[in-house]
Amino acid sequence: MNRHVRGVVCTLLGGTFWGFSGACGQFLFSKNAVSSQGLTVMRMLGAGLALVLFSLLTRRQTLKRLFTDKKDALHLLVFAIFGLMFSQFSYLTAIAHSNAGTATVLQYVGPVLILVLVCLRGKRLPTAPEAIAIVLAVLGTFLLATHGSLDSMVLSPAGLVWGLLAAVSLACYTLLPGDLIPKYGAIPVTGCAMLIGGCVLSLLVQVWNIPFNLHGADWLAAGGVVIVGTLLAYTLYLQGVADIGAVKGSLLSSVEPVSATLFSVLWLGTPFALIDFVGFVCIMATVFLLSNKKE
Repeated sequence: MNRHVRGVVCTLLGGTFWGFSGACGQFLFSKNAVSSQGLTVMRMLGAGLALVLFSLLTRRQTLKRLFTDKKDALHLLVFAIFGLMFSQFSYLTAIAHSNAGTATVLQYVGPVLILVLVCLRGKRLPTAPEAIAIVLAVLGTFLLATHGSLDSMVLSPAGLVWGLLAAVSLACYTLLPGDLIPKYGAIPVTGCAMLIGGCVLSLLVQVWNIPFNLHGADWLAAGGVVIVGTLLAYTLYLQGVADIGAVKGSLLSSVEPVSATLFSVLWLGTPFALIDFVGFVCIMATVFLLSNKKE
């Protein structure tokens, strides 16, 4: 298998596994097996511990440099809490209040929020493609929330709020690492941030008081979130980006909302109306409109 084909396959699998993990989360929430707080802690601690152990075996000196540089260590702490922890928790909570497909698509409003920030910081108006992307993101969100009617909300207020918070957190997760990942590598930074974020969230939500009612297939679904949807997904995606580049990688990884929706419909029987898919298309079109923007 040549490098380009491997990159495409790895990136598509990574995005598909992310979507699968969202459906696994929806399955667990539907059975009241665990709360979004508990599942977030489980996901971050489990994946973070595995990635840190792997980094200790393969890049011990990198970890040492990361934590001996006080400025970078503080930067990592900020990224862990306001980037990764915020992102993981808001996304899983959005699923708990809606479904995997809708929450994943709403999360993809994040790149448009980054665009708006770039325009504000640059004190400039958006270009024509950028303006279209902003309009499509707003229209898609409106259609998902109301099905086009100003008189009613189809999506619960909590689902909409947490879905948009997931979009904000995606923007934070994208912007906050800065030069940490180029300097130390994606796996050490992501692993440490997950472990730190998981520990902080454990204390904030007092995870020892949260009931975990996992039985039988619930453990398989939890494994789908932690192992398939986090460890394997991140590893495959990072390999794919290394092979084909960040722009192609980010485009191909947008298979995530498609896979989340398909798993949600085919496995969990989640009903979607035609207008929901129109909203999905509007939001996902922004990924392609903004894919060539260096900002």
